[in-house]
Amino acid sequence: MEGDDCEFHYGDGTNEAQDSDFPTVERSRLQEMLALLGLETYQGQKLSLQDSLQISSDSMKNWAPQAPKDLPWSFLRKLQALNAEARSTTMVLDMPPDTRPAEKESQMEEEIVYWDTADDISADIYSFSELPTPDTPVNPLDLLCALLHSSDSFLQQEIVLKMALCQFALPLVLPDSENHDHVFLLWALRGTVRTCWPQPPRAAGSFREDSVVLARAPAFAFVRMEVSTNSKSQLLNAVLSPGHRQRDCFWHRDLNLGTNPREIADGLVEISWFLPSGREDVDIFPEPVAFLNLRGDIGSHWLQFKLLTEISSAVFILTDNISKKEYKLLSSVKGSATKYYFILSPYRGKRNTNLRFLNRLIPVLRMDHSHVLVKVSSTDGAGFVRRVRAIVAHVTRSPCRRLSVEDMAGAARKLGLRVDEDCEECQRAKDRMERITRKIKDADAYRRDELRLQGDPWRKAAQVERELCQVQWAGEPPEKYRAELRHRLLELRMQQNGHAPPWGLQEFVWGISSPSAGERQYFLRWMEWGLARLAPPRPRPAPEAILALRPKHCGAADLSEPPWPEPLGVEHFLREMGQFYEAESCLVEAGKLPAGQRRFAHFPGLALELLLRGLPLELVDGSTLSTPLRWVTGLLRELHGRLDRRSRLVVLSALGVPGTGKSTLLNTMFGLRFATGRGCGPRGAFMQLITVAESFSQDLGCDHILVIDSGGVVGGVLSEAGDRLEREASLATLIMGLSNVTVVSLAETRDIPPAILHAFLRLEKTGHMPNCQFVYQNLRDVSAPGSKPRERRQLLDQPGDVSRAAAQMEKQGDGLRTLADLTFCDPEKQHIWHIPGLWHGVPPMAAVSSGYSEAIFELKRCLLENIRNGLSNQNKDIQQLLELVRRL
Repeated sequence: MEGDDCEFHYGDGTNEAQDSDFPTVERSRLQEMLALLGLETYQGQKLSLQDSLQISSDSMKNWAPQAPKDLPWSFLRKLQALNAEARSTTMVLDMPPDTRPAEKESQMEEEIVYWDTADDISADIYSFSELPTPDTPVNPLDLLCALLHSSDSFLQQEIVLKMALCQFALPLVLPDSENHDHVFLLWALRGTVRTCWPQPPRAAGSFREDSVVLARAPAFAFVRMEVSTNSKSQLLNAVLSPGHRQRDCFWHRDLNLGTNPREIADGLVEISWFLPSGREDVDIFPEPVAFLNLRGDIGSHWLQFKLLTEISSAVFILTDNISKKEYKLLSSVKGSATKYYFILSPYRGKRNTNLRFLNRLIPVLRMDHSHVLVKVSSTDGAGFVRRVRAIVAHVTRSPCRRLSVEDMAGAARKLGLRVDEDCEECQRAKDRMERITRKIKDADAYRRDELRLQGDPWRKAAQVERELCQVQWAGEPPEKYRAELRHRLLELRMQQNGHAPPWGLQEFVWGISSPSAGERQYFLRWMEWGLARLAPPRPRPAPEAILALRPKHCGAADLSEPPWPEPLGVEHFLREMGQFYEAESCLVEAGKLPAGQRRFAHFPGLALELLLRGLPLELVDGSTLSTPLRWVTGLLRELHGRLDRRSRLVVLSALGVPGTGKSTLLNTMFGLRFATGRGCGPRGAFMQLITVAESFSQDLGCDHILVIDSGGVVGGVLSEAGDRLEREASLATLIMGLSNVTVVSLAETRDIPPAILHAFLRLEKTGHMPNCQFVYQNLRDVSAPGSKPRERRQLLDQPGDVSRAAAQMEKQGDGLRTLADLTFCDPEKQHIWHIPGLWHGVPPMAAVSSGYSEAIFELKRCLLENIRNGLSNQNKDIQQLLELVRRL
C-alpha cells in the first residue's frame, strides 16, 4: 500500500484509526442493539427457520409492534408475506395511563419506525444510553443486521430470498465492527435465482435463469466520502427506476417521516441488479448490471471500500469536500483496473480546494475531467440520472471487469473477510454433493440406469396395487384373481428387493444420516442446486408469466407436461429410498423375508428428519400418480412417535388448475418451500409440516398443520379424459379426503376442473368433505380480495354440462345439475377469493403487488379462523390420519 503517511491499513481486516477513534462505543453497540431487540438469547443457539414459521395467535392479526422486541418478528412475518412495506413498521406504544404525558393521556402514541441511509450526515458519536431507548424508533437497517447476526445460515438464506422477491437491495457484507469480523454473505445469497431476457428482445436462446452467485455481470459501486449532500440510495433508486415510477430498492432517508442514526449498520454493503425483460421500451440497460452500496463513509470502512475497488467495474464517490486525508486514502488505490467517478456538491468556499485535489488525483486514478460530475440543488435531477446511466452503459459496452458473487467472495477472502460458506459443515456437504453429481453425465440415463426401482418396476407394482384395491371394494371378488394379483405384486417386489442400492444413493443416504443437523441441511440444499444445474434449459417463458427471483429447487413439470423426461431432483433419491422400503416391507408382510433381515427399516426415520427441517416430502409419486402406501405410513408412524403428546393434526391442501399460483400462495401464506414456477411445480403431491406454538395450540385445536401441495388438474371436457382423468380424479379425491381445509385454485375462466368435480361426488358419498375455499388468482380487475355474494352464487350455479357428465360417470344419474346441488356447498358459507397478480409491472424488475400480500393474509386468517371455529372437518391425530390414508 503506497503512501507512507497513510494511516489506514487493510491487510489484516482491521482499521487502526477506527480502533483508536472509537475505543469503547463501537465495541458495545452490537450487544446493546441485540438486547434492545430481544435477540441476545440467539447468539449461542441461532434463530432457525422453523422458529420463524411457527403459527401463533399473532398469525391471525395484523398487529403493530408495541415494543422494540416485537420488531424482528413483525419484520419476519411481513417479509414472509412478501409485504412491500416490510421495511417500514408502525410501532404503537401502549403506555399505562399514569405514565403517559398529560397531553397524550387520551390517545395511543404512535411512532414510525423507519429505515434511513443518512448518507449525507456524518453521525455524531453517542453513548448507547442516549440511543435508542424502548420509546424511540430503531433504524431498520440496524434491525436487519441484528436479525442476520442472530439467525442461522438457513434463516439468513430465507430472509435474503424474500427480500429479493420484494425487490429490496440484498445484504452482501454484514458488518461486525465490535469484533472486526465482517462476513461476506455468499451462502445467504446462493438460494436466490435471477431471470432475465437480455436484448435483442425475444431472441432465440436469450432467456437466462441462474443463481445470482454464479452469473457474471459488471458491478458499479456507490460510496460516500465524509459528507455528501446528495444521497447515494436515492440516486441508485432513480438509476434503477424505469419511467417515472420511483423504485425504493435501496432504503433512503426521505422515506416515511425522517431519519434516525444507524448504530450497527454502518459498513453494510448492499447489492442489487438491473435485469432486462427483453423489451426495449422498458429496459434501462440491455444486459444485467449489478449495483453496490456502502453504508457509511469510506474512511471509517476502508476494508469494505477496498473490496469494492477490487470487484467493481466503476466506483462512484459522492462527497461535498475533498481534504488532504481523503486525498491520501484515494491515492492508495492507484493501479486498480477500476474506473472512478466523482459526484460533487461542493460546500461554499471549498470549490478551489476540491479542484486542487482532483487535479492531483486525475493521474493517480487515471481519470479525466469527464469523470467529475457536479450536482447542486439547481441541477436537473432527471438529466443527471440520464448522465449516470449513460456512464454505466458506456462502461458496460467497453471491455470491463465482469464478476460473479462467487468471484467477489474470492476477493473478500484475500482481504481477510470471512465468507459464510467456508464453514466446515457446509464444505463437507458440498464435497459429498460434488462426488454424487460428478458421476451424472446424463440425468435421464442416470435415472434409468441407477435409480432403477422407480421406473417401470414401480409403475407396474402401482398398477397391480390399484387393481387389488378395486377388487377389494368390488364385493366378493374372485379369490383366484386376487391371489394372482398378490402373486404378481410379490414377484415385482422381489425383483426390486433383489437390487442393491447404487453408489450414488448410498452417498445420498450417508449425507442425510450425518449426526450434524446443520450438515444434513447444507447437503440437501447443495443437492438441490447441484441437480438443478444438470437439467437442460427449459423453453423460454413469457416475461410477464415468470417469477423474477425464486428458490432453485424445482421438481417435475406440471401434469400437462409429458411424464418423461423429468428434471432430476432430490425427490428422485428419496423416491428410490421409498421403493427399497416398500419392496422390503411387502416381502416381510408376506412372510417372504424375516423381519430381522431388514436393511432399510430406518429409511422413514431419515426422511422424517428432513420433513421436520422444512423439506417438502413426496406424498403422491409424480411419475405414476400413485401413493407408496407403506413408505407414507412408515413415515407417519415415525412422526407419531416423534411428536408424542403433540400429535393433533390439521391437514390443509391446495389443488386446482396448473399455473394458477397454488405453490406460491402456500409459500407466501406460511413461508414454505414448495417448488414454484410453471413447468417447475409438483406433478404429484408434496407435504410440509408447520408447528403451532404451544401457547396457541389449545385455542387453535391442533399442534401441527400438515400442508399438502398438489400438481395441477387439467380443465376441459370429459370426453378427452380417459385414464388420465381417472388418475387426476383419484389424486384430487385422496388429497381432499385427507384434508380438513382445501384451497381450490381456479383460472379466470371460472370452470372447475372435471377431476375436482369427481372428487366432490366421491367424497359426498363418504360424508367426509373438507372446508373449501375457491381462489381466483392473477386477476387484473380486483377491487376487493374477499368473497362477493353474487359471484359466489355464479360459481356454484355455473352451467351444469360438466357437472352432469361427472355425475353420470359416478353413476349418480342426472340428479346433479350444478355444484350447488352438493350438500356441502352452501353459498352463504363457502368463500370465493379474488387475488390480484403477484407482480406490479413487467418482470423481472416488477414490484410486488401490495394487493397480493393483503389478500393472502386475509385468506390465511380465514383458514385459521375456520380451523379454530371447527368449520373444517374434525381434527385428527396421526393414528387417525394413518387409517384415513389406508382407506383412501
